[in-house]
Amino acid sequence: MSDAPAARYGAVAIGLHWLIAAALVALFWIGWEMTDLDLGPDKLRLYALHKSIGLTVLLAVVVRLLWRATHRPPALPADIARWQHTVSAITHWSLYALLLLIPLSGWLLNGTTGFPISWFGQFGVPNLIGADPSLKDTASFVHETFGKILLALVALHVAGALHHHFVLRDAVLTRMVPALSAREKKQ
Repeated sequence: MSDAPAARYGAVAIGLHWLIAAALVALFWIGWEMTDLDLGPDKLRLYALHKSIGLTVLLAVVVRLLWRATHRPPALPADIARWQHTVSAITHWSLYALLLLIPLSGWLLNGTTGFPISWFGQFGVPNLIGADPSLKDTASFVHETFGKILLALVALHVAGALHHHFVLRDAVLTRMVPALSAREKKQ
């Protein structure tokens, strides 16, 4: 880990952040769509896509956490209140936890049904547990509840970043979106 924090996140952290963000948009949209469909090829394709993207998020978050453990994040602006530092830290670590727990709970849920998992049709992924219909409702409840909590935390995260950028006019958002900083310098 380097001693001094940078002014912004590096390319790897930024890339992983936006990959995970895009995947979450897709997962929430697919999740809503697939549950309303009648059982058939379209529903099965969406479920398979949801599972593949979910496993990708799990891997990306593990890589992101390993990167985070070895690369110091940029410092928050000095004039940010202590309580905002605390809220930021709690929100970020809660996001990381949910981004691990939701794919894992989905993987467990899939195991209760006995359906195979294939990552984008490229290779099979073993289920974490064997088929157990008695656990399906609990696993489904956990997966969906964590998903709703994640949606609320993502909304808080986005609202906080936008508040910092448009109301407080500090550099919090430009740490993850460096193009905004460059554009503002041109103006």
